[in-house]
Amino acid sequence: MTRRYLSLVFSLTLIIVEMKTFGADGPFKAGAAISNITPPLGQNIVGGFSPSPSINVHDDLHARCLVLDDGKTRLALVVCDLLGLHRSVSDEARKIIQERSKIPPSHVLISATHTHSASSAMGQDRFQHEQKLDDYQQFVAQRIADGVQRAVNNLRPAQMAFGTAEVPEHVFNRRWFMQPGTVPPNPFGTTDLVKMNPGAGNPNLTEPAGPTDRTISFLAFREPEGGPISVFSAYSLHYVGGVGSGDISADYYGMYCGQLQRLLKADQQDPPFVALMANGTSGDINNINFRQPRPQQKPYEQMRYVAHDVAAKVYAAMQKLIYHGQVTLDARYREPILHWRHPTDEQLVWAKQTVAAGPKVERGADLSYIYAQRTLRMAEYPETTTVPVQALRIADVCIGTMPCEVFCEIGLEFKQRSAQQPAFMVELNHGYFGYLPTPRQHKLGGYETWLGTNRLEPEASDKLLAELLAMSAELKNSLGDK
Repeated sequence: MTRRYLSLVFSLTLIIVEMKTFGADGPFKAGAAISNITPPLGQNIVGGFSPSPSINVHDDLHARCLVLDDGKTRLALVVCDLLGLHRSVSDEARKIIQERSKIPPSHVLISATHTHSASSAMGQDRFQHEQKLDDYQQFVAQRIADGVQRAVNNLRPAQMAFGTAEVPEHVFNRRWFMQPGTVPPNPFGTTDLVKMNPGAGNPNLTEPAGPTDRTISFLAFREPEGGPISVFSAYSLHYVGGVGSGDISADYYGMYCGQLQRLLKADQQDPPFVALMANGTSGDINNINFRQPRPQQKPYEQMRYVAHDVAAKVYAAMQKLIYHGQVTLDARYREPILHWRHPTDEQLVWAKQTVAAGPKVERGADLSYIYAQRTLRMAEYPETTTVPVQALRIADVCIGTMPCEVFCEIGLEFKQRSAQQPAFMVELNHGYFGYLPTPRQHKLGGYETWLGTNRLEPEASDKLLAELLAMSAELKNSLGDK
């Protein structure tokens, strides 16, 4: 046998041995912990076209960690207060977790919330597909692994319940059809059929280009007939924003977690209660009602309103839950091969001419210049890439994931078609591969489909969804084996 084959056999054997060390058919356990991942002041805050250095920390950023153990299998779920994270950060964190906590990489979920008030964990150049970790990325990976190990230390007998809360009033599709002739040209000099963020109260709006997902899905864990351990939630809301200038903030995600902890009277609990709010599928969703003008608000006012209302709705739904202690776990992880998008010959000519001419504005962002630069970067990409997708089964609940800003309708379709029910999705898991529109949305154009904002082939969503649905079916079949 070749050395590579022997290495693979050894690695697989090691994973099997490690998983068996967790015990056999023991009681279901859960443990949670958080790690602070706040960057030093002075690093750029990302989330817009003109990053600027942070000057203040309004509220700390965290990696919130939950570990589950059914006696045979362990899962770790981590949600980070970051815009996104480079795939290499997830790879490094899961490597450390496997070495230290004995949880195989396929059984660890690491997602980003998409707060727009954090420093970048996607490297100095997020368009560089293969990269060496910088200091902050290495710090985040280590802190994720620390949090998972501390959650392992906090494992204790647990019960679980699944719930949902209907919260339609905070989610709006941000892509709009408009009156003929009112969609402005895009940075490439052509005109799209839809406009992203057309302006609140714009009189030229006709109808949104897609749906919203009004449902918060959540898993609640408690000690048997006792205190809360953790709540893992997912809501398809891009972010809220409205922060102070130069502030680092976890956005509404962090505020929600703190408020839910207070509502549960668990803020003085030891071991600590940990809430997690993952981003569902919000690539085309935000918190702006474009049908009416947006009122002037103080910094953090809207964010706090949304966070507290969402927490109250989840808390109310938790009062009706029925918990059970017979919980089995399983996971599937794959890396299908997809094509990168590449510019056409005409786009390359335009990009080279635009870059050569330089930016046309002294202040702010020249979008044509920015997208010309991105177009030239996309021309350097290889033909294909592997894309990590993952599905977890927790009792009878299936969580599907993709490493993109996923359009809402994709998440809704997964919820409906998943073989394992109930089901929901989490985006920005194990990397950042840009926006993920459906093929129909690609044809409409708009910011989320522009080359550079969108990097995977137009059929990528169909291919990734097919993988997730197949994994869901496998997880359903494995339920009978437990």
